[in-house]
Amino acid sequence: MRVTRGLLLALGIPVFVVLTAMTTMADSSPSPAPSGSAATGSTALPGDPSKGETLYAQNCATCHGAALEGGIGPALNPIEKLPNIADPLSAAFLIDIITNGRQPQPGDPKQVPMPKKGGNDNLTAQDVKDLAAFIIQSNRTPGGGALSPGELAKRTILWVSIGIIAMVFITYLLSTYNMRWIARRAAARRK
Repeated sequence: MRVTRGLLLALGIPVFVVLTAMTTMADSSPSPAPSGSAATGSTALPGDPSKGETLYAQNCATCHGAALEGGIGPALNPIEKLPNIADPLSAAFLIDIITNGRQPQPGDPKQVPMPKKGGNDNLTAQDVKDLAAFIIQSNRTPGGGALSPGELAKRTILWVSIGIIAMVFITYLLSTYNMRWIARRAAARRK
């Protein structure tokens, strides 16, 4: 009975750790983009994403985060779903939002208005296209943006918990083995 229980624990714990790791990795992978959308890579970008990155850092990062993770405004990588919007990564939709702004709608992730051109009236139409291209390109990159502080904390707690459970399990196995060894030595001395 002892060998079976030990074997079950010895195999069960690593399997649990591997399955948990696989689940965590599956949860962290970016969601697949709708087919035919600008996020699939089949559509050309509306502008230059490298110029858009510079413009984003100068005009958008204060509200949407340096890594597009969100802040005052919603996250842009991965882009947050908006109600009644089929494809939030559509170039036409992004260009319209950046150009004209957006008032909060019921169900929006953030109830903060988006000012026209992010509050910078000096942005040209090409600048807006470059910003849209940067957002689309960033969402095409596997892994998405930086983890939010809450998500980072959840994953840290998960992996620290798994490490503690594994250490307790190893300690249990070693102590069981040592106790049997001590009992055998004591029995051998009595003979």
